[in-house]
Amino acid sequence: MAYATEHSTHAHGALEGRTAGLVARLRDALARRKLYRQTIRELGALSNRELSDLGLHRSMIRRIAYQAAYEA
Repeated sequence: MAYATEHSTHAHGALEGRTAGLVARLRDALARRKLYRQTIRELGALSNRELSDLGLHRSMIRRIAYQAAYEA
């Protein structure tokens, strides 16, 4: 029995492009989340005096981390 198959390079290429885009967005999201968590961890490790020297208050840490990761 013979089978005929037709390959559509265009459709396959489009799927690869969408997959590559999804992977790129996922990597970007993970990198941003990592930066957010790292910023919180590093600023949280500072004493109140050290934060004050930087002109920061402990209540500002999450906002600063968000700005560093997602608004930059």
